[in-house]
Amino acid sequence: MPASAVRIRSLRKTFGSVEAVAGVDLDIGDGEFFSMLGPSGSGKTTVLRIIAGFERPTAGTVELGGRDVTALAPFDRDVNTVFQDYALFPHLDVVRNVEYGLKVRRVPRAERRERALEALRGVRLDGMAARRPQELSGGQRQRVALARALVNEPRVLLLDEPLGALDLKLREEMQVELKALQRRAGITFVFVTHDQEEALTLSDRVAVLDRGRIEQVGTPAEVYERPATAFVAGFVGTSNRIGDVCVRPEKLHVDTDAGGIDAGGTDEGGTGAGGAGPGGAAAGPEAAGGAGSGDRHALGTVAEVVYAGAATRFVVDLDSGDRVVALQQNLRTSSMDVMRHRGARVRISWHAAHEFRVPGAFPLPPK
Repeated sequence: MPASAVRIRSLRKTFGSVEAVAGVDLDIGDGEFFSMLGPSGSGKTTVLRIIAGFERPTAGTVELGGRDVTALAPFDRDVNTVFQDYALFPHLDVVRNVEYGLKVRRVPRAERRERALEALRGVRLDGMAARRPQELSGGQRQRVALARALVNEPRVLLLDEPLGALDLKLREEMQVELKALQRRAGITFVFVTHDQEEALTLSDRVAVLDRGRIEQVGTPAEVYERPATAFVAGFVGTSNRIGDVCVRPEKLHVDTDAGGIDAGGTDEGGTGAGGAGPGGAAAGPEAAGGAGSGDRHALGTVAEVVYAGAATRFVVDLDSGDRVVALQQNLRTSSMDVMRHRGARVRISWHAAHEFRVPGAFPLPPK
């Protein structure tokens, strides 16, 4: 079996009485885009700094390509790090910023210039070689930092929230650039972020951390659709609890044309809610009676409506006592259309295939 690009075993790090990393085991494959996701204080940046060699672990080991590097200095490890603040030299032009690491390694001048220009071409900045960092946009400066890291051809590139300082539009553009760059370079990226959408967008796999421990490792689809713990279910996206199951907001359909539903839970035509399904929601033939409806449904009252341009967020108080959030695209509606639904009686429907249970969070029903 080939060695992992990064292999961590029993990693611990304490700062005084604070345990920042509490027994982390991790394997990251060659050529993988791997993200560590978690809130502030979860330990993700500390793990990254230990991989880079900027922090020494209190216990445990770090291997790069099968080689134990736990006690090695940062410059003796086959990794480079890209930080949020770029850390470019303002007095050097772009090409000399990119050359800097090669110069430290005493690479001959002609070779380092050729490699630096090639790295700039790789991030689509070869026309900016003579500019100073202050003459570039935030996205361009970030790409220079990436070129400077990649020019040394590290086995692993570590990225510590590199897009955090960018505005939303530029951040989204750079996410696309970063994923394309990683595919072209073919090297392992280890990416730290607190942004759930960013981690799901970029990653081959994601590790979700909380209080120094790994809660779950999996593909973006696994982490989002089948969260392993209550923390993951709540931190990665939004989870609605409906009885003893959870459903994501975008999986719920709000039937706002169900105006004849009364507080007793019956339709205008007198049809009952149907047999009880999982989580106390109802399931019956009438559930298939609306566009986008599923084989589960529940009745409730709209407590709030939030218009967000492309989508509308409905906050609904179900008759069962649960409060849910449903997200629906605005395909033919305007802000005035959706606001009139505040206080309306509605039917919420979803498919059983989109339900999930979080182990240990709710009691499972008897078999």
